[in-house]
Amino acid sequence: MTRGPAMTETTPVAELLFSKDDATPISTDEATLKEWDEARACLESTPKAWISTVWPDGRAHSMPVLLVWAEGTPWITTRPGSRKAKNLAANPHCVITVGGESLDLVVEGNATRARDEDELRRVAAAFKAKYRWELAVRGGSVYEDKLPGSPEYGFYQVTPTRAFGYGLDGLTATRWRFG
Repeated sequence: MTRGPAMTETTPVAELLFSKDDATPISTDEATLKEWDEARACLESTPKAWISTVWPDGRAHSMPVLLVWAEGTPWITTRPGSRKAKNLAANPHCVITVGGESLDLVVEGNATRARDEDELRRVAAAFKAKYRWELAVRGGSVYEDKLPGSPEYGFYQVTPTRAFGYGLDGLTATRWRFG
């Protein structure tokens, strides 16, 4: 799969998830819209996220992953032989979910595996800064040399297409659409 141009961080359009016509207890007051900065902070600070991918037969597959914010987007890592990596190779559509202190977040997007060594080094530095996880970059892949056999990992950039934020009060919801 060819990777598209690197996404530069932009501010997405924020909108209410429900309208007054939906007859729902969710707030329809635009003053309750969450800022994307709050959602990004939730992604940056989460100790763990969940990624949902699609099996070749269409079934959903969800697993916990480590996540960092680098180069203006969320990044996850997984072993290339894992089910989620195989699923992403066949179908890049995915969903990341995070429960934060003030916001529950769902991010829909497309994941692409990075191979550029300079980019891999920058993302490896983000994993080291956040998790104190030292990874070596070589040959377009990432390795954990401190473990026997130096297991290989892949870094996947998740380019958001839509995101949903739910306030912990159960009454507020925001949808962000990305250009």
